[in-house]
Formats: sequence, C-alpha cells, structure tokens
Amino acid sequence: MVFYFALYLTMIYVQETQSPEIDTALKKVFLIIFFVGMATIVMSRFYVFFEQLYASKYKKPFFLNLLIFKKELPKKQLIILEKEFSFYNKLNKKEKQIFRHRLAVFIKRKEFIGREGLVVADEMKTLISATAVMLTFGFRNYKIDLIDKVIIYPKAYYSKLNNTYHKGETNPQLKAIVFSWDNFEEGYHIGDDNLNLGIHEFGHAIHLNAFSSSDISSLIFKKGFQNLVDYLQNHQGVREDLIASKYFRAYAYTNQYEFFAVLLENFIETPYQFKASFPELYYYMQQMLNFKFAGY
Repeated sequence: MVFYFALYLTMIYVQETQSPEIDTALKKVFLIIFFVGMATIVMSRFYVFFEQLYASKYKKPFFLNLLIFKKELPKKQLIILEKEFSFYNKLNKKEKQIFRHRLAVFIKRKEFIGREGLVVADEMKTLISATAVMLTFGFRNYKIDLIDKVIIYPKAYYSKLNNTYHKGETNPQLKAIVFSWDNFEEGYHIGDDNLNLGIHEFGHAIHLNAFSSSDISSLIFKKGFQNLVDYLQNHQGVREDLIASKYFRAYAYTNQYEFFAVLLENFIETPYQFKASFPELYYYMQQMLNFKFAGY
C-alpha cells in the first residue's frame, strides 16, 4: 500500500513540475511530499527487515502491544471474565488491561450466530472469545483474520459433508469456526483432562491463519512449527516415547494439524506435566506462540 501511494506521488510530481504554470512554492510542496513518501517506503522496508532479524534471534516481535484507543468490556462481560476465566486472573495488572482490550476488539469484530434455536448469550461470546485471545496473547496480530464468524449449536450437529455428527470445526472457506456449546462447556469446565474443544478448534484456526499470513507473529509461528517438525523427524526415540507415553491422545497422530491442536490442548491444560515429560516440545510450543504469561 505504501509503495503504490509513493508511486502515485511520483507521477503527480513529474506531471506537475513539468507544467510551466506551476509556481516555485508549489513545486517545493510536491518535492517535500515526494521525498517524505520515499522516506516512508525506505523506513518501512528497513523496519520489516530489522524486525525479522530481531524475531529470528529473540523469537518474538519487536513490540507486542500498542494501545492507542483502549477499549473496555461491558460490565456484564467483565464480570463473566473475572469470575469464569482463570487464565485472565493469573495475569498482572498491565496484562489484564491488554487482555480486556483485545477481548473487546475480538468480540466486536466477529459475528456470533446461533443455530437450531440457540440464542447467543454474553457468556458464550465472552468465554469463546477469551479462549481465542488467550491462545494468541503472545501474537501482535491476535484477531485471527481467517475467521469472521463464530457459529454455535446447542449440541453436536449433523454435517451433510461427511454424514456424521460434529462437535466443532474450522471452515476457512466460510471464514467460520463452529462449536457445539455443550461440548465447549464440558471442555472448558474440566480443565485438566487435555480435552478442550475451544482450544482444539482455535488451534486449527491459528495454525491455518499463520500459514496464510505474513505478519511477524505468523512468521514466528511457522518457523517454530518447522523447528518442532524437524526435531521430531531427527529424533526417532522421542517419537517412540510420545506414542508409548500415551500422554497425547492418539488423535494427535492423524496429521500435522491435529498434532498441533492436541499439543496445544496439553500445553494449556497440563503445562507442568508437559514440560516435565517433553521439555523440548514444550519449549517449541512456547516459542512459536510467544507464550510466557501466567506461569507458563
């Protein structure tokens, strides 16, 4: 966008300065605008290059948050967040402020749709969105642009695509993430069984979003995921230990997307066991998510 704007300025400058009627003062104005535009391009390109070097070394963006117009939650949603979402309550004061801002933005940007007669309540919006904000709390671009709709069924729903019942899914073509509310609630309220529908499906959304984006957090995620894959490919013993331990459910070994989503469930729900059992994998997960909050 900056490049095309500067090109537009260049064309105007060339055309106008060749006109014999234009006065000297106006020529100077166009000249200043032209050089400011070119300087902006150079600086933006330099910053992108600099931040990529920084991220390569430190595995995080140069800056994470820039709250210019801070947003707050409605009182009802704030009460739900403080009462129900344990991750939020483990954050420090500054992190809580950022979490509330991000949560308010996320809720506002997504369309929440109830199916089969379900009326979308504040509790549903707050807990589903807080799950997404938690998982992307180490990202600068946290909004998961791959999805713009959150579709909620009251219970497992029948899919004509494969003639079976689903608890949830991520559909990039429809830009939608789908949950059965009773299964979401069950996964949410049982916080240590490594079965969490919200975390699992948002794990898919984050994974797919990162591989279709080029922002700095997506680049860090992709590099971290490749490091994780390379590590497992080069360590057969670790792969064997993973399977033998049965710490990760067998569904993890379906494909790379299910593998990450299952690892993410374990990472969030039983971090101490994860770190003790497979410290290298824990490190790669922490690195690709830039996740160093609330005791993780």
